[in-house]
Amino acid sequence: MSETSTLAAAPAGDAARELARALACQLRVSVTLAEWLVIRGVSDPDQARGFLAPRLSELSSPVTMMDRARAAERLAHAVRASERIAVFGDYDCDGITATAVITELLRALGAEVEPLIASRFDGGYGVSPGAVERLLATGARLVVTCDCGSSDHASLEVLRERGLDVIVIDHHLVPEQPLPALAFLNPHRPGCGFPFKGLASCGLALSLGAAVRAELGRAVDLKAVLDLVAIGTIADVAPLVGDNRALVRAGLAVLGEARRPGIRAMFELAGIDRGRPLTAEDVAFRIAPRLNAPGRLGSPALSLELLLETNPVRADALAGDLEQSNVTRKAMQASILDQALSEVNDRGFADSPAIVLGREGWSQGLVGIVAGRLADTFGRPVIVVGFEGEHGRGSVRGPAGSRLYDALSEVSPLLVRFGGHQAAAGLEVLAPKLAELRTAFERAVQNVPAAREPEPPSSRRVRLVAGDSPSRVLLDFALLEPCGEGNPCPELEIEATVMRAREVQGGHLKLELELPGGERLGAFGPGLGERAAGLSGPVVVGGRLRRDRYRGGDEAELLVTRLQS
Repeated sequence: MSETSTLAAAPAGDAARELARALACQLRVSVTLAEWLVIRGVSDPDQARGFLAPRLSELSSPVTMMDRARAAERLAHAVRASERIAVFGDYDCDGITATAVITELLRALGAEVEPLIASRFDGGYGVSPGAVERLLATGARLVVTCDCGSSDHASLEVLRERGLDVIVIDHHLVPEQPLPALAFLNPHRPGCGFPFKGLASCGLALSLGAAVRAELGRAVDLKAVLDLVAIGTIADVAPLVGDNRALVRAGLAVLGEARRPGIRAMFELAGIDRGRPLTAEDVAFRIAPRLNAPGRLGSPALSLELLLETNPVRADALAGDLEQSNVTRKAMQASILDQALSEVNDRGFADSPAIVLGREGWSQGLVGIVAGRLADTFGRPVIVVGFEGEHGRGSVRGPAGSRLYDALSEVSPLLVRFGGHQAAAGLEVLAPKLAELRTAFERAVQNVPAAREPEPPSSRRVRLVAGDSPSRVLLDFALLEPCGEGNPCPELEIEATVMRAREVQGGHLKLELELPGGERLGAFGPGLGERAAGLSGPVVVGGRLRRDRYRGGDEAELLVTRLQS
C-alpha cells in the first residue's frame, strides 16, 4: 500500500478471483479479505503480511529528516543546562496531542517544560502576537511549536529578536520564505529526505522526542505516548498508511488499555469499554470530539491538562468538565447547522460552485464542524464564518481533492489572514467583505481544479465470497484497522434471501437474511424501515459488518447502507 494510498491498479475478473484464492491460502485468511486486498492493489503475499501486521521496527529511518538532528541537539543542551522550554501547540487534537507528546517525553528526560495551547478566541490560529506575549512571559529561552508556526514569520522574528530559539514542528504547507527558526521539522520541505510525508505533527513530535532521547543517552519508553499519537493522527485525518499505519495500530492498543488517568476517566463517562479493541472510528467519533470540545467553546487547555494529568482524582474532575463541554458543544453545533442549512436553501446557494456563509453570534469554535457537514452534504467547498462585530473567523472545508489553500490564495486580498492546507483551512475576514468574498471564492474554486478525482463508491466494495462466514470475515476485517483516510473500511456486498423483514422503533429496518450456504445473518438498516413492507425473496445488500451485540460472542450483523430487491 503506497503512503499516499491512491488506488493501485489491480487485476480484474477471473484473474483477480484466482489471485485472491491463492493469497487467502498463503495468508490463512478468508477469500473475502483476500479479494479486498487484491482490489486495493495488494496481491503480493509479503506486502500483504506487512500491511496486515505492521511493525514499529519497520518505520522509516528518521535520520534524513531535515533539521531533526539540529533540533535534538538544542533540546538536549536545554535539558543539560536546566533551561526552561516552552511548548506551544495549536488548538486542535493534533496540536494538543503533539504538545502532550513532546512535553511528556522532555519531562521524562529531566527537562523543565511549560506547555501552552493556542486559543481560537484569544489570538486565533498559530503563533499570534498574543501568543508571543504568553511565550515571553514563561521566561523560556527555547520554544517548540507544535502543528503551527509555518506561516508565522513575523511572530517568530519577534521571538528571535528577544533572544529565544524556536523549533517549529508542523506538517502544513511549507512557506516560500525561510522561517526565522533554529529548526523546522516538516517532511514536505524541499530537500527533506525523510521518505514518509504523511506524518501528523504528533508523529513528528514523537520522532523528535526519540532523537532527544538518543542525544542524551537516557532510557524513556516511547510506546507510552503512542496513544496520543494515535488520537492526533486519526483526528487530523492523516493517511492511515505507511508509518502512520504502524504508529496508529500500536497506539490504538495502548489507548485501549487506558493507562492514563485522564483517558480512563473520559472512557468511563463516554461509555467506552476499557480493554476492548478500539478502532479509528472510535477515536474519530467518540474521543477526538470530546478533546476538541473545550477549545471550540473557550480554552483548549483543559484537554491538554486531562491528557497530562497523573492524579486519578483530579483526572475524574477534569473529565467531568470535558464531558459537559461536549454536551454543550453538540447543542450549539446543531443550532448553527440548522440555521446554515436554512440559509443555503432559502438563498439558493446549493447550486453555487461554492458556499460562503457568515453570521453574527455563530461560535467561531464550531464553524469548522458546520463547514465540514455542509461540504459533505453538498459536495462543494464551503466557508462558514462566525462574526463578533465586524471581525469574523471562519473555517474552510471541501470534498476530497479540493485545493482550498490555493483557492484562498486567489482571494487573499479580501482576507485579514488565512492558513492551513489544501484539505482544511481557516481565515479571518471583515463583515463588509463577506459578499465580495462569496463571489470571489466561487470564481476561485472554478479556477483551481481538484487535485485528484475521488474514488468511486464501487472501489470500496467487496462481495462476500460463497462459503465465507460473516463472523470469520468480521474478524479478518479487524486486521485492516486502522481504517480511515487512505485505507477505507470495506463495504461488503451480499447476495441473500430475505427470511424476515420488519420496521422497528425509530423507523429503522431489521432483516433476517439467509446466505447461499444456508447460514443466517442479521441486518439493520437505519432509516430504512419503510422498505420492510413486502420485502422478501432475493436481495443484494451492501453495508459494513459489525459485532451483533444482541446475539453476543463473535456473531456478526450487517449495518445496511444499500438495498436492492
